[in-house]
Amino acid sequence: MSDEAHPRRNGPWTVHQTELFYENPWIRVETSKVAHPDGSPGIYGVVRYANLAIGILPIDESGHTWIVGQHRFPFDAYSWELPEGGGPKAEDPLDAAKRELAEETGLRAKNWQALGRWDVSNSVSDEKAIGYLAWGLREGEARPEPSEALTVKRVSFPVLIGMCLDSEITDAFTHLMVFAAIERARRGELPEEIGSLLRQ
Repeated sequence: MSDEAHPRRNGPWTVHQTELFYENPWIRVETSKVAHPDGSPGIYGVVRYANLAIGILPIDESGHTWIVGQHRFPFDAYSWELPEGGGPKAEDPLDAAKRELAEETGLRAKNWQALGRWDVSNSVSDEKAIGYLAWGLREGEARPEPSEALTVKRVSFPVLIGMCLDSEITDAFTHLMVFAAIERARRGELPEEIGSLLRQ
């Protein structure tokens, strides 16, 4: 934490003082007294995340995937998304992805490939997201966390694309993974067995 006596630089901003406003096991909210790039005084609030955001696009041999429906508290609205969760920063992200996929859908995957890394909301938070493509699937029993009331649905990849384009799915992380998978398939960056399913 910076203090008034020892200001620090953050790019074009000068940070005079940073205080912890709120903290729980998942997030920390900080507020800083700053000088804006033009020198005028101001404040800047940042939400810092304890975990990485982890997302998975599972694809089976017929080109179908699984989406998860749940009520999202911040929006007071129901949301369909690809399987997603949080992974401690000290944990291998792939291990977290395997755990989240199994917990939410019951699926286990033989093959995994990273789709990309993204900053989810970089104007107000430091949350980082990592997305994976998973295939060679076998089904099992889902074991969601007690705080999760989930509905799991299997849909074709073209249906998933349509749900994104029609804003039936508004979750940005899901959109990022879908776009990345399509483009990596188009570029030939995926094994043909899976790339051909995504180019339908």
